[in-house]
Amino acid sequence: MKTRYGRYDGGPDPLAAPVDLAEALDAIGEDVMAGYSPERAMREFLRRGGQDQKGLDDLARRVAQKRRDLLQQHNLDGTMAEVRELLDRALLEERKQLARDVDLDDADRAFAELQLDNLPPSTAAAVSELASYDWQSSQARADYEKIKDLLGREMLDQRFAGMKQALENATDEDRAAVNEMLGDLNELLEAHRNGEDTTQQFADFMDKHGDFFPENPQSVDELLDSLAQRAAAAQRMRNSMTQEQRDELDALAQQAFGSPDLMQSLSQLDANLQALRPGEDWGGSEGFDGEQGLGLGDGTGVLQDLADLDALAEQLAQSYDGSRMDDVDLDKLARQLGDEAAVDARTLAQLEKALRDTGYLKRGSDGQLRLSPKAMRELGKALLRDVAARISGRQGQRDVRHSGAAGERSGATREWAFGDTEPWDVTRTVTNAVIRTVGEGGDARAGVRLDIRDVEVTETEARTQAAVALLVDTSFSMAMDGRWVPMKRTALALHQLISTRFRGDALQMIAFGRHAEVMEIEQLTALDAKWDKGTNLHHGLLLANRHFRKHPNAQPVLLIVTDGEPTSHLEPDGEVYFSYPPHPLTIAHSVRELENAGRLGAQTTFFKLGEDPGLARFIDQMAKRVDGKVIAPELDDLGAAVVGSYLGARGGASSYRDHFGDFGDRGFWV
Repeated sequence: MKTRYGRYDGGPDPLAAPVDLAEALDAIGEDVMAGYSPERAMREFLRRGGQDQKGLDDLARRVAQKRRDLLQQHNLDGTMAEVRELLDRALLEERKQLARDVDLDDADRAFAELQLDNLPPSTAAAVSELASYDWQSSQARADYEKIKDLLGREMLDQRFAGMKQALENATDEDRAAVNEMLGDLNELLEAHRNGEDTTQQFADFMDKHGDFFPENPQSVDELLDSLAQRAAAAQRMRNSMTQEQRDELDALAQQAFGSPDLMQSLSQLDANLQALRPGEDWGGSEGFDGEQGLGLGDGTGVLQDLADLDALAEQLAQSYDGSRMDDVDLDKLARQLGDEAAVDARTLAQLEKALRDTGYLKRGSDGQLRLSPKAMRELGKALLRDVAARISGRQGQRDVRHSGAAGERSGATREWAFGDTEPWDVTRTVTNAVIRTVGEGGDARAGVRLDIRDVEVTETEARTQAAVALLVDTSFSMAMDGRWVPMKRTALALHQLISTRFRGDALQMIAFGRHAEVMEIEQLTALDAKWDKGTNLHHGLLLANRHFRKHPNAQPVLLIVTDGEPTSHLEPDGEVYFSYPPHPLTIAHSVRELENAGRLGAQTTFFKLGEDPGLARFIDQMAKRVDGKVIAPELDDLGAAVVGSYLGARGGASSYRDHFGDFGDRGFWV
């Protein structure tokens, strides 16, 4: 088996690690909870990039910077400056020859000097007038002929990249081959323009003239695309010139290769290309204001680069309907910004594909993307890890996994019975097997075989089931004061904890604004802030008490997150009554339902957000009526405060410490 090694072609790196979705998912989840749609949140992450990953904004900035540099560094006088330099050199050599040629007739010398002295100031006009001049200096004649050769090569280089260098020091046979190729090309394009089948004609053309086309097009359409893109760039370059520059260029063009035949063929080619590819940008122009002159060929290449940069800017903006990262032309990006930029864009495309293909985003019945349950679980895990770190109060603590057994181990063991789910006591079980084997006359040194009679399980204390009601204030002030996302992160962290480690507990999340509503976690995290007056704690408590009554054997745990006093309540007919300042009836209804929760045995904790002294007094009084607690956490610590309070309420301090370590310096929470 033969193995061949070659240069890395820029494809997927087989040694690269899989794309890490954790950072992307966390950022997307944050934006979704702030009110973005998942689609927009994903677009925002791709735009911003990650901690070690450049985003679309950075690539777009580099594209825009290169475009500015090209325009600010260059001007379009390169060919004219080169022609002027050759002309000045030819005139200088001719004057030297006239001065030192003693054999020249004085009258002829005087006439030649008169011709040179009276040349028009226009470069093009001077070149044209010297076409019939009888040069005395061979070096001057050679420099003048270089002007014609340069013009021909530049004109061709505008339409066929690389011709300027390829035809340097070209012979008459080379020029004849170019003219023949142009004639055959125009015949091919005219036939194609007339709707004729040009398959065989194209094959014959490429067999004969393929050396002129290193890109090796495989069809007439591929050939057309390549030629039209460059010809359109040449036209945009002409459009970018001043009228004086265009007039000078037109006059000089007639001297290309010493005859107007080349320009006639190129004009015919341009006409065919414009007819066959009208969609190209033939009418655009640019404003060059730099100091570095560009020749016709190089200028056309720069105009093509500008077109590529414009296309990349549109692709990187991802602002059109149906845009995807796969739309970005990686080859074009590598040419313009380098291989590293292409790698960055490819990684972003892989991130987008992974987010769509791994089930983190799903499309609903309305066609809109949403975070899937799998994504919600991953977000919950990340938030719960953050909460655990904040609760522990210790840096560098290891992430310890816990089994989530049915209760706390008492230290005693007993014989296994059918239906037991407690963990085995391995030491006692193996010891029983050894004793039984020896008692039955066997040799334990030869090994023992476990019997069901040997198994002993660890006894555990009964664990109290909890019915948890998390009431979160969704009034507009929560969004106005930056509490919207921390509230959602808190709900998601608590949901993740209960759904994975305390599955026996019943959690209900209740959002209360103008009215209250029971919400699933997906609905709550996607909830948009609304300008809706009212903080209906009364309605939220009604729903919470209904939840507690559905679980009569569970320990009720009531957690209330709010930043304002209740300003609305539910009337007997179901209508919402709103009043600000709070009406005494609204306060009375809220107090009555809170006391009902207390009579059901609910352990109540208020989480006060903000510095409103009126709210502080109200919540303190409410908490005292039901022997509850009041916590005033910072926004960053809200999740840790709610989770810590839940753990303390349902399992005591020992359960809390087992899961998240000691209270550290935040012991006032629980």
